[in-house]
Amino acid sequence: MIDWLNSTALTAFGVATTWAEVLGFGTGLLNVGLLVRQHILNWPLGILNVLLLMVVFGAAGLYADMGLQVVYVILGCYGWWAWLHGGADRASLAVRATTGAEWLALAAAGVLLTGGLWLFLDRLTGSTVPLADALTTALSLLATYGQTRKLLENWWLRIAADVIYIPLYGYKGLWLTAILYVAFLTLCVLGLRAWRRAVLA
Repeated sequence: MIDWLNSTALTAFGVATTWAEVLGFGTGLLNVGLLVRQHILNWPLGILNVLLLMVVFGAAGLYADMGLQVVYVILGCYGWWAWLHGGADRASLAVRATTGAEWLALAAAGVLLTGGLWLFLDRLTGSTVPLADALTTALSLLATYGQTRKLLENWWLRIAADVIYIPLYGYKGLWLTAILYVAFLTLCVLGLRAWRRAVLA
């Protein structure tokens, strides 16, 4: 199965594009579209998406991104449960703004994650882009945590990560994935607007 996923599906921008990247593209778009609408099926589809992207990133040598997908599977399972039962009295969660204390905790976690991952990738792996890989990984983890709790500002963290991911994936020759993240960036803006309306409603 892994061999087939790593085989060439098509050529995009003069670069061989694997089945894992093509399928990751499709499931990623559907996943974020469902997330914008706060649809519960974003979670199982998201788990499938990150498993596909794990294969893509491993083949491209983006080791932090590959490892991040494992964490995403765990967070996906948690988020699926939390959206159904994590609210007050085990009811479904409602969208809300991030508190000041939560922002401080997220900022501290972001600095520690970025610094730790940067050192690890720079000294112990063959990563060619250790700082960018570490920073995008940290931002993505923080955004996914915010998503599991339906924190409105998770969209800002996703937007920041996507702005870095787009040129990073282009640099690594993952053009289809770079295009996917342009679409993600657009969907993040739509998600921010939709969730903001939910908070104000």
